[in-house]
Amino acid sequence: MTISKGDKLPVVDLVKATAEGPQKVSSAEFFAGRKVALFAVPGAFTPTCSAKHLPGYVDHAADLKAKGVDEIACTAVNDAFVMNAWKESNSAGDITMLADGSADFAKALGLDADFSAYGMGTRSNRYSMIVDDGVVSEINVEGPGEFSVSNAETMLGQL
Repeated sequence: MTISKGDKLPVVDLVKATAEGPQKVSSAEFFAGRKVALFAVPGAFTPTCSAKHLPGYVDHAADLKAKGVDEIACTAVNDAFVMNAWKESNSAGDITMLADGSADFAKALGLDADFSAYGMGTRSNRYSMIVDDGVVSEINVEGPGEFSVSNAETMLGQL
């Protein structure tokens, strides 16, 4: 079942890079008590993700925060080291990268996708959502190969 507006996020461990190395973070703890603009990409360093998706959130980070977002986070089926390298290479200091290395979060949301035809295995669909205290208040899921509703501009219009 795919997560919908009004649903509580599933409790899954994600991983973020820290100065001390990879650190597990529970989705329940990460999203508790605040408003998070979350977006997901099929993979760090992939064409649309690197040329359009992440840069849009970097460019609009201050605008999102001005509209009440406490944190902007990105997730992908990559490890924390790759996510951190992608963050650094895109000067995305305002974005928290959440690695979903085994696609557990994507699967729990019902937003996993089979990218085997491209040699990438199980990945996440491209989407964005606004999460208020662990509950989805807005969700925007892209169709295969599309990039029109999960961008930062759409999210700004929903806040």
